[in-house]
Amino acid sequence: MKAIGLISCLLLLAGTRNVALAHGVVGDYVFLEPLVAEDPTPANELDLVQPRWVKRSDANDYSLGFEIEKVLYRDQNYMPRFSLTATTAWHHLSPSAGDSAEGFENLELGAKCALFYSLKHEFLASAALAVQLPVGAAGIREESHTSMGPEFLWEKGFGDLPNLPALRFLRPLGIQSDVGYLPALGGHTNHELFADAVLEYSLLYLSNNVRDIGLKRPFRNLFLFTEFNYDQLVAGPSGETFPTVLLTPGVAYVGYRFEIALGTQLALNNAAVAGTHAAVLGLIDIFYDSIIPRFGNWTINKGFSE
Repeated sequence: MKAIGLISCLLLLAGTRNVALAHGVVGDYVFLEPLVAEDPTPANELDLVQPRWVKRSDANDYSLGFEIEKVLYRDQNYMPRFSLTATTAWHHLSPSAGDSAEGFENLELGAKCALFYSLKHEFLASAALAVQLPVGAAGIREESHTSMGPEFLWEKGFGDLPNLPALRFLRPLGIQSDVGYLPALGGHTNHELFADAVLEYSLLYLSNNVRDIGLKRPFRNLFLFTEFNYDQLVAGPSGETFPTVLLTPGVAYVGYRFEIALGTQLALNNAAVAGTHAAVLGLIDIFYDSIIPRFGNWTINKGFSE
């Protein structure tokens, strides 16, 4: 009930804001922060809490994730080009048999660089380097050795489609995608291969750029989305584990100062069924450069904003 009250309060406050948005803007399109996939755009944001409950065949997994990202470089168009991130999560595992376990998972540090963007075509491509440090609690962390690997990310809005009757209502669509490889640097050679794709529909873009259908806030700021999530562990030269493929549908509110998202997960292959009998995922993401702009908008090359 407290969580529902907090979300209701935030949405009510958001209804008084203007339509300017502080996150993931490429041209006229505002991209959401996905629940599982990585956002291709460097951004100033704090994932204040990422609650997650997953019912597995052998346990219930409750977790709270946290992430902070800081933009360090903007170009002449004030587009963010480089950022650093830090991510972790607290888990509580309640197995069907045996003792429960809880603690933090490994710490992941990342650097993201936007390599190319086109404001006209609402397109951005970036590359990232992720380093996972084995500082998590025993029984919680998935890897006991340092891992490091690359990731490629891109996003595209459909706003450059012709404004024809047959196509105009496709213009609020957007796609985000990533693919990455995270090998262990020592010990058992467990290498993680992952890829994600997000298909989203922006009611805000529909109202502002296609046709105003009379939606009021907070409904005007909603995004409907579906993620496709692939993950697989490659266990050295002897072979690889079966991949898990999940569908993550959800809805998100994206405002000037924050995003709230809620979704679930569905198994798309047999290997994913045991680990995902049922799931609820959430996100409260704060765009802190809209709250503390002097610090939030500081970059190495531009300094503090006036």
